[in-house]
Amino acid sequence: MRYRCSHPGNLLDHLCLKTKLKEGLRGYLLGLKGVPGFYHKRGAQADVPSFKFGYMKKILFSSRRFWQTLKTFCAAAEVPSTLRNSVSTVIEEVRSDGDKAVCKFIKKFDRANLQPAHFQVSPEELEKAARRLNQSARAAIRESLKCVKNFHKECLPKDWTTRNIHGAQVGENYYPLGRVGIYIPNGLVSTVVMTCGLARVAKVPEIAVFTPCDKKGNVSDGVLGALHIAGVNEVYRVGGIPAVAAMAYGTASIKPVVKIFGPGNAYVVEAKRQVYGRVGVDLLPGPSEVMIIADDSADPSFIAADLLAQAEHGSGREKIYFIGLSVSIVNEVQKCLREQLKILPRKALISSVLKNGFLTILVDSLEQAAEVANYVAPEHLELEVKEKDQKVLTQLITTAGAIMQGKWSATALGDFTAGPSHELPTGGAGRFSSGLRVEDFMRRSSVIRYDKTSLSKAASVVRAFSKLEDLEAHGRSVEIRLGKNE
Repeated sequence: MRYRCSHPGNLLDHLCLKTKLKEGLRGYLLGLKGVPGFYHKRGAQADVPSFKFGYMKKILFSSRRFWQTLKTFCAAAEVPSTLRNSVSTVIEEVRSDGDKAVCKFIKKFDRANLQPAHFQVSPEELEKAARRLNQSARAAIRESLKCVKNFHKECLPKDWTTRNIHGAQVGENYYPLGRVGIYIPNGLVSTVVMTCGLARVAKVPEIAVFTPCDKKGNVSDGVLGALHIAGVNEVYRVGGIPAVAAMAYGTASIKPVVKIFGPGNAYVVEAKRQVYGRVGVDLLPGPSEVMIIADDSADPSFIAADLLAQAEHGSGREKIYFIGLSVSIVNEVQKCLREQLKILPRKALISSVLKNGFLTILVDSLEQAAEVANYVAPEHLELEVKEKDQKVLTQLITTAGAIMQGKWSATALGDFTAGPSHELPTGGAGRFSSGLRVEDFMRRSSVIRYDKTSLSKAASVVRAFSKLEDLEAHGRSVEIRLGKNE
C-alpha cells in the first residue's frame, strides 16, 4: 500500500502515529517539505522514501534501498534469445549465400529491390547529394569536420624507441588499419563526421561505409553529402544485420574489412557482438545516456533543455539522470521540463522516455554525486555546478564517457561539433572503456633490437626462465648466438 499526500507535513504526522518513526527519520522527512507528491511506502520499508510527480521519478541517496533501486533502474535489458537467434540466422545466411542473401534481406527489411550491381553508391551520386545540401549545411559539416580532425590530430600516437636495461633498442611503431567498415544509422549525418573524420586522420587507406536505404534505394542527402565532404567514396546502401555480416565475411561484390565501427539499433549491435573475433569492433553502444549534476547556481532552463535533447533520440530506451544538490533546483527543473516539452515536435517520444527512463536523485554532497556517477558511468556527464566544484567533480568522477563542464557546455556540442567523437560507451561500459579515438583506427607493433653485447647481458634471465618453465630450446636459442654451444 502507498500513501500519497501533497503536504509532507501531514503525512509526517500520520506516519509518526502509525509506525512510531525514530526522531532521526522524523527530522529527515521534515527536510522534504516543499517537495510535491511525496510518496512513502508503509511497513518494513518505511525508511525508504521515494517520490514522483509529472515526468520525474525521484529517489534519495540516503534511503536504505537506494543502491538496489539505482541498480534496477540502470540494468540494461537482456538481449532476448529470439533477437539473438534472428541475428545469427541472417549472419549465417549472408556468410553462406553472399550477395543473394544481402538482396533478400534488403527486400525483407527495407522493402528495396536492389541487385548487387546497385549496392554501391557512385561517386557522382555522392557529389550530387553534397550539391543539393544548402550552403549552411555544407558549412556546418566542414566546420564540424575541422574541429574533429584538429582534436584527433592531437591524439595521434607516435612511434617511439628507448633503451632497456640491457642496452637493447625497444619501442613501438603505429600503423593505420588496412580496411575498415563504418556503419552510419539512417540519417545520422553527425556520425559520418565522428567516425570517418577519425579514419581520415589515421590515414586508413580503405574506408567502406554502410548505411540503410529507403524502399526506392535512396539514402539521405545529408549522409551522402557529408561522406563526400569527408572524402569517403566507397559507400553501400546496405544497412542492418546484412551490412555487418557483409563487412565481416565479404561477398562477391563487397570486400571484407578488418574492423567495424559505428552505432546502430539493437540488431546492429548484436550483429557486431556476434562477428567479433572474426573482425574487430569498436564499441557496442546502446541507447543514449546523459547525467546532469546541478546545484542552485545552475540555470534550470538549460538543464531541462539538455535532458529533453537526449530524450528525443526516440528508441524509448534512453537513460536520463538528474542529480540535484538541492530540492529547489529539482523543483525548478521540473517546471521547465513541463513548459519546454509543450513546444517540441517529438513530445510523444520524449514523454515515453521521461516516463520510463528518467531518474532524479537528491544528494547532500559532491562526494555522493560522484559516487553515483562512477557507478552509472554515464555516456554524457554535465557538471552544472560552481566552477570550483566542477574541478572537484572532474577529479572524483572517473567513468564518464564525456564530461561537459559548466552551463555553456551543452551535450549537443559534443554530439555535433566540439571535437571528441560522440561514439561513447553506454550501459556502464565506461567503467572499463572509453570513447572512440583515432588510435582505434590504428594498430601497433612492438619493436625489439639486440646486438651481441646487449644479448649477453640478457642471457642469464632467459636461461633462468627456460629452466623455470622447462623450455630448454628457448634457452638454447640465446646460448647458440653467444657461441656457448659451438
